[in-house]
Amino acid sequence: MARVMLLIPSASYRAPDFMEAAARLGVEVVVGTDRRSPLEGGSHGGLATFDFVDLERGANEIEAYATLHPVDTIVAVDDGGTLLAARAARRLELPHNPVSAVEATRNKSLLRAKMQAAGLPSPAWLVALVSEAPEAVAVSVRERVGYPVVLKPLALSASRGVIRADDEAEFVRAFRRVVSILSTEEALAECGAEHADRVLIEGYIPGIEVSLEGLLAQGHLRTLAIFDKPDPLVGPFFEETIYVTPSRLPVEQQRLIEETAERACFALGLRDGPVHVEIRLDGRQAYVVDVAARSIGGLCARTLQFGTGMSLEELLLRHATGLDVPSFERDSQAAGVMMLPIPRAGTLRAVEGVAEAESVPLIESVTVSIPIGGRVVPLPEGTEYLGFVFARGGSPAEVEAALRAAHEALVFVIE
Repeated sequence: MARVMLLIPSASYRAPDFMEAAARLGVEVVVGTDRRSPLEGGSHGGLATFDFVDLERGANEIEAYATLHPVDTIVAVDDGGTLLAARAARRLELPHNPVSAVEATRNKSLLRAKMQAAGLPSPAWLVALVSEAPEAVAVSVRERVGYPVVLKPLALSASRGVIRADDEAEFVRAFRRVVSILSTEEALAECGAEHADRVLIEGYIPGIEVSLEGLLAQGHLRTLAIFDKPDPLVGPFFEETIYVTPSRLPVEQQRLIEETAERACFALGLRDGPVHVEIRLDGRQAYVVDVAARSIGGLCARTLQFGTGMSLEELLLRHATGLDVPSFERDSQAAGVMMLPIPRAGTLRAVEGVAEAESVPLIESVTVSIPIGGRVVPLPEGTEYLGFVFARGGSPAEVEAALRAAHEALVFVIE
């Protein structure tokens, strides 16, 4: 029986789905986490705690653990574990992506440099220290990049701290806001001090945005799904809401997306395992916005089924352990998810209309992921969504309409 180490940060939504997939496959799992069990009700099977921040220490801890309890492969479930997985797998001589390749996915300026060096379309960009005077940086941005621009922390995920600025005055305010976000204890823990002292500033790319879910095997990218994002992502913040697949884009544009994603993975040096690629299309070219060496985040993977009902988690575990994958073909039905946005900061006191939302035709389920009484914080400071709505139906348009109708039925009482 294969023994898999799943690196799952305690804040992850995805632990139960991976554990369910492992149980179906009869795969033995040890969960490596950062502070506490990410599995509701305690651990399932083996559980070990490792340092996800000090990567050298964390790799030492995994190496010591695996000496006593050997594992066959290490799988990172979320961004927080990808670098640790690559370092530990290298130590243990297990299959892994090059550490340098994974490092580039966790540093947005390094990612941008590699895209540009590979000849992929790229906006003008520069990096500024958080200690610089924002007024002086704003002038440099006008001269070297041109407005509008998008400011990004180097290593925060889920669009946290990503802000658009259309002129110098907006830039100064946005820069100060990003610096404030990077100074928080939570941000420092996620991105590390080595990435918290700089801000990436790049030209704003107009157009539509999509995401590609793929699986690399010996450097070849197999597309598992292309998700349309029908809500415009134009700023000033970039909160993702609806994902729908299959894509409604013309075949030639989908082919361009796939080719661009594969070129990006090759440029980074990624060779094996899941990738999540964000791409913008301006009508002429495809621009890589981000590449992650992991599968789709949150609970969004629940939109994907393969063959006769195989989940994405099961497919990934089959790939990681060398088990046969019966089918890579996605279920023929259209599917979608809505990540419920947080309208304002406060304390969540009640969620009303869940039954009405779930009664909307094509809606499969509504999951509220923040507990009643929990603090809610919108982007760009926030890190969580209120929850997720899932739909499945005959066409992408029907699925999108169902998600919007379900959202209309929900009322969030926030003090």
